[in-house]
Amino acid sequence: MSHPDRPGAQGLLNLLPLTVIALSLVGCAANAPTPTVAVVTPPQWYASLPASSGGVAADVTGASVTSTSSLPHNGSLTGLSQWWQQQQDALLVELINAAQIVSPTVITARANILQAQAAKTASGAALLPMLNAAAGLSRGVSAPLNRTAQAPISNTGQIDLQTSWEIDLFGQKASAVSADSERLAGSQALWHEARILVAAEVASQYYGFRACEQLLTVTSADAKSRLETSRLTALLTKAGFGAPATAALARATAAEGNSRMTQQRAECDLSIKALTALTGWTEPELRQKLAQSPAAPPQQGMAEISSVPAVVLDQRPDVFNAAREVNASSFEVDSARALRYPRLSISGNISANRLNSRGSTQRFTTWTIGPVALTVPLFDGGAAQANVDAAKARYDEAAGKYRAVVRQAVREVEEALVTLQSTADRSADTVTAADGYKASFAGTEARYKAGLANLVELEDARRVLLAAQTAVVLLERERRNAWIALYKALGGGWSADATPTTPVSTDVSDTVLPGR
Repeated sequence: MSHPDRPGAQGLLNLLPLTVIALSLVGCAANAPTPTVAVVTPPQWYASLPASSGGVAADVTGASVTSTSSLPHNGSLTGLSQWWQQQQDALLVELINAAQIVSPTVITARANILQAQAAKTASGAALLPMLNAAAGLSRGVSAPLNRTAQAPISNTGQIDLQTSWEIDLFGQKASAVSADSERLAGSQALWHEARILVAAEVASQYYGFRACEQLLTVTSADAKSRLETSRLTALLTKAGFGAPATAALARATAAEGNSRMTQQRAECDLSIKALTALTGWTEPELRQKLAQSPAAPPQQGMAEISSVPAVVLDQRPDVFNAAREVNASSFEVDSARALRYPRLSISGNISANRLNSRGSTQRFTTWTIGPVALTVPLFDGGAAQANVDAAKARYDEAAGKYRAVVRQAVREVEEALVTLQSTADRSADTVTAADGYKASFAGTEARYKAGLANLVELEDARRVLLAAQTAVVLLERERRNAWIALYKALGGGWSADATPTTPVSTDVSDTVLPGR
């Protein structure tokens, strides 16, 4: 309806019955039953929990030692986020911080958060009335019936405020907002996971480089020893106290040792290249920092691990995100179902007009409430039901992925614990073997110099010693990697209740995923 004055009370009273009907329909919205995803987790970890870091430190050029660092005992994983700082290696922390800044994975995760925030804002705006302003100005002539009369020139100006609102009777739009909210919380958790993975990758490369340095020390000492043996053998052969074949064997073993040392140096250079790519530093800068930084101290353990897997899984950002995706998919089922029900919309308009003709000006205002439109879907060829079926299929997919993520999380923790226990069990034997073969080589070398052992015996002893010393270094690297794997498997210290740099949801996922 239209009236030159402001809307009167009678007009509003006429709309009251339909408004009451609309509000009552809101209360009758048919929401889908809240689904849950039950995931059976083991009651405890079946692999042994680490009681101490049990790191193996070997002076491969001298005596081997075993160092054990006690673990902080606080019964929780709250200190895991500061684990890198607890390693007493300032360069490692600096490398991790630099890599997280330039990592494309972290940058992508941050962009996903912004996109999720925008999607939530857009879906929330759909719940509110839309208000638009329009302005128009026209000038023209209206030809009169009497063509002898001069047609007047008129100027017309108009300003409109137009509003429209689709009332969310059955929760279709509210469900979309809820789904976007769940995905926003999940994307925030994935940002933390991206940072955790980058930190773990940098630490693995860094410890790999330190192990490479140790192996280079081992191979360099071995190559130097072989070269000295070759020199002495050549002198003996030249003096007539040795066979030419023995000298040839000595030269061959010296060349082999030098080749192994060159190969090891190349592997260290490759580690430098990898760290350069991860951190964005220049290679000269990185090499300078590595040279100035002391060798990595023995690996420090982490806070005591809960024996209840469900508690640990709550610390995993990927599990949290998978749970949020299940909830989001459930909300989308609600949203698809709501599209099959009637839709109610209200529109309105207020217009201010100004007409100037023949020197006179007229001003008037019009307003309109309506139409109030109720749209009832009758036949769509099965499109609405197809949308519901598709939403249900996406929910089933999300639920299946959630279960798989939980199983994978349990597997990763168990595997890391098994590796840690294995390295701890092998630690003493590996060091004992290295010390024993070192003593054996020293004895064989002394007998060789005294003429009581041949070169073949010496090289066999040397080869066994090199393998034993290499095993000590590789075992320490394996143990460090196991700690890093456990750090990732435990969620890197992330918690839904934490207050991070980027906000995250405070909803914590349980073993049985809460619906909503």
